[in-house]
This record gives sequence, structure tokens and C-alpha cells, in this order.
Amino acid sequence: MAENLVRTFRFQVTLVRSAQLEAGSVQPATVAQGGAKLGTGGFQEVTGLQIEHDIQEYQEGGRNDSVIRRPGRAKYANIVLKRGIFFTDDGTANRDLWVWIQDVVAGKRPLPRYDGIVEVYSHSYELVAKWEFYRGLPAQLKGPELNAKTGDVAVEELHIAHEGLKFVAI
Repeated sequence: MAENLVRTFRFQVTLVRSAQLEAGSVQPATVAQGGAKLGTGGFQEVTGLQIEHDIQEYQEGGRNDSVIRRPGRAKYANIVLKRGIFFTDDGTANRDLWVWIQDVVAGKRPLPRYDGIVEVYSHSYELVAKWEFYRGLPAQLKGPELNAKTGDVAVEELHIAHEGLKFVAI
């Protein structure tokens, strides 16, 4: 049994242009419906794959021994990508992330949103887990601290706010 445990992980993140939501639509577009790919990235850490529900309490008359609790709205943590970089299909560094963020800062409208796919691979590069998040916006970007000794040019930290998260069965 122990030999089947995944001891080390490799993961990648892909950002794909979100489909436009139709007026009155409740469901976000799926990643498969998206358009142009912003890029695929390799990162040392991915965090924020979490969902939190507001729990509503209802005090029912005549029921004095407890409170009824019901699920409320879901809240999603920002996806945080640390120490990595997005690259193009030919393996070069992709500058489209910086263009996207600069467009947000400049107030460009309509604002492009990106769906994301986080894929986790085993040490033998078999897909073991996959999450999708929807309609992402860049919330924070921290660039590299340039150091001539290391030559690092990766994104130090990227926070992506989004509107939905799901685990996709493999």
C-alpha cells in the first residue's frame, strides 16, 4: 500500500479566456467553453483551493434546545500562485499575464476574465487531481526580487480572485 502513495507532486496552472456570461445567467461558463489561452505555468506553490459557506442561523419558535443552521452563500478564497512563471507553447516566458494586469490597472473594458485549471501530477507524470476555477481576476501580483546571483525572473506571487471552484474527478 505504501508504494502507491504519491510522495512528490508536480502541478501546472492553465488560464483560459472565460466565455462571456449572458444576461440573467446564474451558472458560470465552464473552462471548456473558454477561448484563448493566456498561458500554462509551473509554480512551486498553489494555495487557496478552498470554499467557505456562510451558515445562517434560524431560531425556530418553541425550539429552545437548539438553533437550526442552514448553508448560506459560498465564498471562495483567492487562488495564490507562488514562485513560478507562465510560458507559451514553445516554452518561452509569456508576457500576456503582465498585459492582462496592466489592462486591469488602466481600466480597460470589457475586462477580460480567465478560467483556470490546476492539474496535479504524480512523480511519474500521471494526472492525480484537477481543480477548475471560474471568471478569475488578478487581485495582486508581486514580481521577482531580481538578484544577479540567482537569475530568477519568475512571478513571486499572483493572487487570482474568482467566482467558482470545483474539483474535477479523474
